[in-house]
Amino acid sequence: MPQPADLIVTNARIYTADHALPWAEALAVSAGRIVAVGGSAEVEAFAGATTVVRDLGGAFLMPGLVDVHNHHALAGKADLFELRFSANASYAEILTAVSERAATLPVDAWVTGGSWGSTLMDELSTEAARRDLDEAAGGRPVMLSDDSHHNRWVNTHALELAGIAADAISSAGGAIVPDPVTGRPSGVLLEAAGIPVEEALSRTQKLTTGQHRLASRRGIEILGSYGVTAFQDAAASLEILQSLKALDDAGELDAWVVSSMTVNDQIFGFDPVGDELIVRGEEFRSEHHRPDFVKIFLDGVPPARTGAFLDAYLPDDAHGDQFCGHTTMPQDELLDRLRRMAERGLSAKIHCTGDASARMVLDTVETLRGEGHVGTRFQIAHGQFLHPDDLARFSTLGVVADISPFLWVPGVIPAAIATVIPADRASRMQPNRSLLDSGALVAGGSDWPVSDSPNAWEGIQGLVTRADPHGQFPGTLWAEQAISLDEAIAVFTINAAEAMGLGEVTGSLQAGKSADFVVLDRDPFAVDASELVSTGIVETWFAGRKVFDATV
Repeated sequence: MPQPADLIVTNARIYTADHALPWAEALAVSAGRIVAVGGSAEVEAFAGATTVVRDLGGAFLMPGLVDVHNHHALAGKADLFELRFSANASYAEILTAVSERAATLPVDAWVTGGSWGSTLMDELSTEAARRDLDEAAGGRPVMLSDDSHHNRWVNTHALELAGIAADAISSAGGAIVPDPVTGRPSGVLLEAAGIPVEEALSRTQKLTTGQHRLASRRGIEILGSYGVTAFQDAAASLEILQSLKALDDAGELDAWVVSSMTVNDQIFGFDPVGDELIVRGEEFRSEHHRPDFVKIFLDGVPPARTGAFLDAYLPDDAHGDQFCGHTTMPQDELLDRLRRMAERGLSAKIHCTGDASARMVLDTVETLRGEGHVGTRFQIAHGQFLHPDDLARFSTLGVVADISPFLWVPGVIPAAIATVIPADRASRMQPNRSLLDSGALVAGGSDWPVSDSPNAWEGIQGLVTRADPHGQFPGTLWAEQAISLDEAIAVFTINAAEAMGLGEVTGSLQAGKSADFVVLDRDPFAVDASELVSTGIVETWFAGRKVFDATV
């Protein structure tokens, strides 16, 4: 007789994400692990006198969702301590939100938050807009991130605190966008040009260790409410690593977490980064936290013309008609960094938004594979633009396609991209069908808080329909690249787990794996694809513990 289980869930419609046994009706859990999954009769053999038996009455149950790319602590910080507004907010609505927020703060406090839409870039890039922001804040310094979180809109006081002079016209690793008439700083700072403002904020309004821990815990709590039981933080700082270790040691880490330690910081102002951070990674390993990756920013974002492309952007006065963007480092430097990380046993997530940066990664990985680094995981994050000649190389080289919502459906970011690259190229974004057909491992990430929420069902619906799940933007974006529902669920479960190195631990419901699962308010296979985004999480279970209950 098997040992009695702690929990048996029966009379459920269970989708396992296990190709060998995709459907079941019961599962048993012992000591946080699944010990049996299958028919009711075989699973009920694990019942004992102390076993809790849950009859789900036919409810739909599936693996916990896995998010391969988010910034949980930044999202938690924003939720707890910052101003939040939609990327669809208008210029006037943002100013009103700033004014209302400022009125609740001390006179010397910062107004921080976001996210303003990339489509507002030109409207914000004037001295008049900066003065409007001054007035809305009532003299307080302001720093607002855009929808990519790569760029910032700041006011005059923030520029002064950051030491950015009134006549400044350049910045290493970024760009201080000038007023088109006066040539003076507008208040829009691209990429690393915003780091001095981040540093000024840290000097005057730094979060405490306790606040960092609260931010991480809040981010994970929100993720749990959306059914996420494992995730990869896409750019971890020392404070984030410390918070995750402290939470796990206290029994408060309710998800598997893989951290990507930041190598080169283009946007956050983290300190330390690179080798100084990476050598400390092992200090923060714990039962549920694995600091197994590094994060490299290889380019920026297309709306700011900081993504690196093989072909030119549309002409403009600042860049001319042959500008393709550029990478943050040459290929020999990327090779050296990735080789040194691989020798340390660390995998890498590399931010690439243009097809030139993605090709550089593939070329570099090809070299490393030839040198014998066959077990190292490499992820190309975002990769919304890929040259057709490079698609099959993902599978051949074992490179993961880390893909994020709102890049495969009409929306604010695709609309902004369509203003800076030719229409025929802008419309051919995120070739997910082609990647899957070529044998690539495609893993889903929310990129929250770049996305408004970590709701994987927004991404799943977008993958299936290539249309805006919320219906705010009409049409479809490259409809031929749609994938099936079961493929889309795999992208946000077992594929993402495998991409993070957690495939043997979670991502599917199989005996021996962590008991990470969610109960839904509907069967996603029984509803129209246009309704997937409305899927609700009734319960979230992590390691055999209920960590979210919608009825409470």
